[in-house]
Amino acid sequence: MSPKAKLKITKDVTQLVLARRTRMCNFLEYKDSKVVYRRYASLFFVTGISQGDNELVTLEIIHRYVEVLDRYFGNVCELDLIFNFQKAYAILDELIIAGEMQESSKKSVLRTVSQSDAIEEAEQSEDSLARIGSRSG
Repeated sequence: MSPKAKLKITKDVTQLVLARRTRMCNFLEYKDSKVVYRRYASLFFVTGISQGDNELVTLEIIHRYVEVLDRYFGNVCELDLIFNFQKAYAILDELIIAGEMQESSKKSVLRTVSQSDAIEEAEQSEDSLARIGSRSG
């Protein structure tokens, strides 16, 4: 799909979702797909699914994702997602693979992400020490 087509879909779906009232259904039709969304305070989590996919399961997956984000960031907000979008994607990758729920355990997802954080921090420390060592030598 071209970047222009992706931008048009994003714009269309954003307008559709933002125009809906809070008491309206969280599912809507868009072309040959369905859009499922859920609002948490000022954050909207939106996903597109096939006609045959279950909307309620999708809402539960969105909710599970937000629960994990809340635990990781401590009450997730827009700034957490803006400045740590790589971590938000990493968490999503632990939950969903190829459009299917991979891991439903919040503890397991958080453990894996924390282990990844520890490895990343260790590598950064090693790089810093190597740079310091090369300057002094």
